[in-house]
Amino acid sequence: MQTARLAKERLDDLVRLLRERGYRVLGPRVRAGAVMLDEIDSAADLPRGVKSAQEPGSYRLVDSADGRYFDFVNGPESLKRLLFAPEETLWTVTDGEVRFNEAAAEAPPTAVIGARACDIAGMRVQDRTFLAGQYSSHTDPYYAARREKLFLVAVNCTRSAGTCFCASMGTGPRVREAFDLALTELDDCFLVEAGSAAGENVAKQLPLVNAPASDRAAADRAIEGAAKSQVRRLDSDGIYELLFNNLEHPRWDDVASRCLSCANCVMVCPTCFCHKEHDETGLDGAQSAHKRQWDACFTLGHGSVHGARLRPQIRQRYRQWLTHKVASWIPQFGVSGCVGCGRCITWCPTGIDLTEEVAAIRATPGLRG
Repeated sequence: MQTARLAKERLDDLVRLLRERGYRVLGPRVRAGAVMLDEIDSAADLPRGVKSAQEPGSYRLVDSADGRYFDFVNGPESLKRLLFAPEETLWTVTDGEVRFNEAAAEAPPTAVIGARACDIAGMRVQDRTFLAGQYSSHTDPYYAARREKLFLVAVNCTRSAGTCFCASMGTGPRVREAFDLALTELDDCFLVEAGSAAGENVAKQLPLVNAPASDRAAADRAIEGAAKSQVRRLDSDGIYELLFNNLEHPRWDDVASRCLSCANCVMVCPTCFCHKEHDETGLDGAQSAHKRQWDACFTLGHGSVHGARLRPQIRQRYRQWLTHKVASWIPQFGVSGCVGCGRCITWCPTGIDLTEEVAAIRATPGLRG
């Protein structure tokens, strides 16, 4: 399918078509002062004319008069919650009978409008963790069931937040894979591309017209402008050797003096997959539920084995997170665990910036605390 043009006032046709095809349609909505993914009934539910101002430790929404639908860049949520549930029951035991949870297989087909390139890159990283392949010998059935039923309407970013650095990670701001439809928002229309057979089928029912070359050029300029406007970058060249040769660098103590160990960075990260499992037993002792729940390497409990704490100091836990995220993830999964979305910077209460931490070590290698 060639890039086509969809008039802005017809965006609601896309929402309606997806709903008619049986999808639960999620899109960005303003909730609790942030843009979150939530169920939408029509395009009117989208946060039109809303921008986000993001800096380290700071996020606020700003009303604008331009009427654009997707200028807010991103919020605290990625696609992670929709595929890797924050908490779910894996099996139950009732009067000695074990029953495995089959609910994930019955999860409704879900369409997400507004996924960004960094979100999809994060999903592709998690695919390597949860789906059997070169990097995993096991498929997680809960993740796989939701992944199979996911229809993605991506949005190319034409604006970057102050904390974005996807351009330096090669993951954005243009989405390049694993989408069904991709939109680029211009002043008076969307440019539409199909990325899958399912996307082609939906596109055929939309009131599209061929996009003139001027529209395609405008879209390219806008996406390129978003990339060039990014003021942060992560230099990944030789990063494994850099970090593992500097495990005693004094910068780890410096960042520990600012880190609250709150795990906000992990919760908003689209690729972090640490979790724990525990049993909840009924008061009558006749039933229990075995649950999986998101966890974080920033917690003391996550590094506890047989009563001993492997990483009792914050410096050790931050070092574990950063060295895994941007360095040892690469030999483990073939890609960096960081997609450059910048959420960990925006949502850190003290504004810790991992690009700054890596740059500080790179500037003074060999120091020891």
